[in-house]
Amino acid sequence: MIGSTDNLTPAKVVEELDKFIVGQQAAKRSVAIALRNRWRRQQISSSLQQEIMPNNIILIGPTGVGKTEIARRLSKLANAPFIKVEASKFTEVGYVGRDVESMVRELMTNAFNQTRNQMLDAVQEQAFMVALERVLDLLLPSTKSKNAESDPESEARRQRSREKMMDKLMSGKLDDREVEFEAEDSPTATFELINPQNMDMAEFDISEMITNLFPGQHKKKRLRMSVDDAMEYFINKEANRMVSKEKVEEAARAAVENNGIIFIDEIDKIASPDRHGQIDISRSGVQRDLLPIVEGSVVPTKYGPIDTSHILFIAAGAFHTTKPSDLIPELQGRFPIRVELQSLTQADFERILVEPENALIKQYKALFAADGCKLSFSKEAVAEIARFAALANEKMEDIGARRLHTIMNNLLDEYLFDMPSPKIKSLKVTPKLVADKLARVIESEDLARFIL
Repeated sequence: MIGSTDNLTPAKVVEELDKFIVGQQAAKRSVAIALRNRWRRQQISSSLQQEIMPNNIILIGPTGVGKTEIARRLSKLANAPFIKVEASKFTEVGYVGRDVESMVRELMTNAFNQTRNQMLDAVQEQAFMVALERVLDLLLPSTKSKNAESDPESEARRQRSREKMMDKLMSGKLDDREVEFEAEDSPTATFELINPQNMDMAEFDISEMITNLFPGQHKKKRLRMSVDDAMEYFINKEANRMVSKEKVEEAARAAVENNGIIFIDEIDKIASPDRHGQIDISRSGVQRDLLPIVEGSVVPTKYGPIDTSHILFIAAGAFHTTKPSDLIPELQGRFPIRVELQSLTQADFERILVEPENALIKQYKALFAADGCKLSFSKEAVAEIARFAALANEKMEDIGARRLHTIMNNLLDEYLFDMPSPKIKSLKVTPKLVADKLARVIESEDLARFIL
């Protein structure tokens, strides 16, 4: 179920993160310990449990070195509610923009959907069996009358027919046969109301409101569809009946409050250095609005109030023109763990190209294979691609691993456009091909500014 981390020891978390992210061991260790500490806290039964606060983390480093990916992969690993927000999108109350509480509301909405999908998956087998019986009743309507209730022979024949029909239904032989049945036509419209206080959208389910106001007012309608579609219809209907909104809300709230992760990117953009006695008031205002959320407060949402005390906050920023100490002291204190991520080297790029499970070279091989072309790279070619990526980052803006995407696209652009082609059945990328495609672009700084 959502947020279960029983078997995720810190060493196991780092091992899993290593499959997708190259290097940055210090950052991986920090998030792994933070994740395990949350599980450890939940094992404490005394009142001390409420006193143990999460050690929020600030990841410091240039763009493209893995800050966001570490947080995103961590949430997937822990199956925890997760949201990424950009600090620069928030404004102090009274300014135009989003208020900081909206991140908690959005996290809760994500958790509700995630929890509901998990609960629906858990009851699929039960829902399938109910749907099977419903469709069988449509295919083989009962002809039993009150006078025939005590006729065992008729009942036995009916049971044998039903079993034969069940076999055909299970094997898919009846998928195209049409059935007709009566269904409830309940209103499903949603009504959106703008809350002028925070400009966030608050949804209200009109169908639920109408049901409460006019119980029993649902219309009946006749539906005609294939057996295959009818099975899907009844499975969904039954699964939704089994998973009540109240159960989902309760589980989602618990998941958010105990396992939720909020990743605040670009936190350096709201840092406010004191320049000649002048501080950017709007930036420091956002920090002060953010402070109670990180410290722990109750945020109202359409699913009920959410206590943010034990949500894990992971902040990240490049801090090129500012530093963490430019944040207000109270906010600094709420992010006690600070980890500096290192800029990527040529050796890192070589590993990023081939080692992770979602490595870029693996992705391009799959794309070429879709058009019937076998793509391969020599070891020397991979080193040359990494060299050009490192060189481009050195000569221009350092955008980390994202540089590899532009490099690979320029390298293979011509072939990606020409495929599928009978002339392109295989392609081996060599150092010469890499140099021919990229040298002119890298060496010309004016051209590189537009292409890379």
